[in-house]
Order: sequence, then structure tokens, then C-alpha cells
Amino acid sequence: MNRSAHHESAHLHVQGLASYIDDLPLTEGTLHAAPMLSPNACGLIEKLDLSAVLGSDGVHTVVTAQDIPGDRLLATFVHDEPVFAAERVDHVGQVLGLVLADSHTQARAAAQRVALKVKAQTVHLDARASQAQNATVLPTVHVQRGQAQQAIAQAPHRLSGQLEIGGQEHYYLETQIAYAIPQDNGEWLIHSSTQHPGEVQHWVAHALHVPMHAVRVVCRRMGGGFGGKETQAGHLAVWAALAAKKTGRPVKMRLSREDDFLITGKRHPFSHDYTVGFDERGVLLGLQSTQWAHCGFSADLSGPVSDRAVFHTDNAYFLSDVDIVSHRSKLNTQSHTAFRGFGGPQGMLLIETVMGDIARQLNRDALDVRMANLYGDAPRHTTPYGMEVTHNILPALMQQLADDCQYRERREQITQWNAQHTIIKKGLALTPVKFGISFTATQ
Repeated sequence: MNRSAHHESAHLHVQGLASYIDDLPLTEGTLHAAPMLSPNACGLIEKLDLSAVLGSDGVHTVVTAQDIPGDRLLATFVHDEPVFAAERVDHVGQVLGLVLADSHTQARAAAQRVALKVKAQTVHLDARASQAQNATVLPTVHVQRGQAQQAIAQAPHRLSGQLEIGGQEHYYLETQIAYAIPQDNGEWLIHSSTQHPGEVQHWVAHALHVPMHAVRVVCRRMGGGFGGKETQAGHLAVWAALAAKKTGRPVKMRLSREDDFLITGKRHPFSHDYTVGFDERGVLLGLQSTQWAHCGFSADLSGPVSDRAVFHTDNAYFLSDVDIVSHRSKLNTQSHTAFRGFGGPQGMLLIETVMGDIARQLNRDALDVRMANLYGDAPRHTTPYGMEVTHNILPALMQQLADDCQYRERREQITQWNAQHTIIKKGLALTPVKFGISFTATQ
């Protein structure tokens, strides 16, 4: 207690001695795999010509959907994502199959020579339009308490707005990587840079059509993950294992940074429409929110991510009358996935935007509006989903923080500065956060 502790590998990290999968000595006969990617965003596959690929230097063979001994769909929550694109493509960068060569460089070069003919179909990139056409990866979720529409109509003040929240690349320093090594008696050793070894084990066993106990997954360390290697590390492990199964040789697969960008999902972008009613102090009387999660071409973890966004739309504020509709839009992009915060930031950003809008409309300090809306004593202590907020010290804590950091004095100084400067402007905010610990998905 009260003593700092070093990371268990810190001394190795700072010396550059920490070993990762790419540093493992290669087993004799190891082949290197690279993905063949679709340049098309949406359409039916009419022809896949691999003759130029197979004629490239160092190439041994290719792996496509026809080489999968087990299920051609990944063992995801919703079971809706193909291991390899076979009949259609749904986003630029979707993996058509693998090239196996003597070196990583040769495999990548050969993969560029794939010839794909696609009958193009309409590309969906707008979440609102996609949902309007019933293009969703999961059903819509509706959370309601009280009579939001009536409360807004009767409120002294009202406003409406839209909010677009962009995505975010994980940019782990170590790109996605896996090394599959066949073992005796039909067993498998998978080195995977993963946040979820158990899921990798399940996915690989499912694809190879072997029992889970026949697959051993090892992750000594990751070079970053941040949610990007929670589910999607499983893709690399499955692909490497399928390649090793076909050839009977160890297969290592490491994505280049460019391919990692194209293939893997990001933080979910969100679109929000909102209408609120409030009184003279800025106290929220009613909130209507429609949310569109930009999920990509498959569900991945979009369900629990979208759920958490819904559960954090209140952030730290009591919403007496609220109506939240959450759509999970299917788009022709990578399938977006877990990212730190897991949907919470996208929900909290909405309500904090609302707080700022109210403050500007009433010409009040945003901190005053936030303080007026914080969870408090009964009956202002229950979330829209029915959970009681107990042991709540947030109002006192926020006031203490405002006093300790001299918020009011600094705001006055900033106001004077901004009045005297036309180019450089300053700002100051004090914002609470309530983040739920429970998982929104269990396995």
C-alpha cells in the first residue's frame, strides 16, 4: 500500500528486451501468410482469379473458404461473419483468402496480384439511411421511463440537436499477429496476441472442427490492445490455423500496418438526434434520444457496445422522463469492435453536449447546469434502467473540486482574456463521469 509498483516487464520494455510473437524462433518449415483483400465495398463475387498469385515467387499455395474443415462462419456472438468472403464482399479490405509463401514479403507481394470481379451493389455508409432501410446487424433497443414527450412539451425551455461522433483507430504498436503450430495427435499450439485467449481457443476449434481441448492458446504479452484484440485477434488465429491445417506446416501471420487499418474494426462512430426540455435553472425535465451505432458489416460486439452507450446516456445526471432508441446500423465498413470505454464515451458525450447546449441557451455557466442535474437523494437517485445510485458523494465532490481548483476565479479570468483576444481563445470545464463496472455481454 502507498508504494508505486513497477510493471512486471518494465525492465525488459525499457531495454528493448521484451519478446513478442514476432520475436519467437521459427519452427522448421514455417510458412508466412498474407491476406488477399477486396478492393470493392459491396457486391456479389463473380470471379476470383488466383493464377497470378500462385505464380508469384516463393508462393506455395492459397487458402480460401473451400479449405475450411469446420464452419465457414466465425464463432462470434451472432454467428454472422464469414471466415473468408466467398459469395459476396461487404467492405473494402474484406479478406478473400490467404497467400502462403516462404517469407512475409513474398506473401504480401503475391497477395496484391489477386484478380477479383464483383457485381457491384449499393454501398451503405450512412447510418440513418441504413436503418431506415432496415439494414441492421441487431434489433433496435428502446429504453423508456416516464413521459418524455409530454414533459418536453410542457417544459419552459426546449431545444433539439444532432451530434456526430467519429471513430478511432486503436493503433496498438504491435499489429495483429498469430503463429499456428500443428502438434502431435491432432492438437494445436496457437501463439496469439489477444486479450481473450479463451475466445481464440473457441474460434480456432470451431473453424478446424476439433474439440476445444485440442487447442492450446499462448499469449506471453501483447504490444497493445485497447479492445482491438478482444475479438478480432481471433481472426488472425483462425486464418493461421486454417493455413497450417491445409499445409501441415507451421504458419505465421502478421498484418502490415496498412492491412491492419483496412481489415480491423475501430471505435464505433455514433450519430445522435436529441430533444430536451428544461427549466430556468437548466434542470432536465425530459429527454428524447435516438442513437445510431455505425456497426459495420457484422455484429461483432456492437450489441453490448450500443447497450453501454444507452446505459451511459445519463452519465452522472438524473433523468426523470427519458426515451432512448438505439439502432445498430449495418454499413459497408469493417466490423467495429471493442475500444476503451466500450460505448460509454459515446453515450456520455451526448448528455454532456446537451448540458453545454442548455448552458448556452440560458447564458449560464455549464458547471451550474451540471450541478443542478447531478444524481442526488431520493427520488433523484435512480437510473433510467432502474438501478439505484447509492453512496453518492458526487455533488459534494464536485463542489470541493470547483473550490480547490478555483474554478470561478479562473472562469472570470478566462472571460476577460477572451474579450481581449480575437484569435486565441481559452476555456475551462469541470465534468463528472459515472461509469458502470458490469459487463454488457457475458459468455
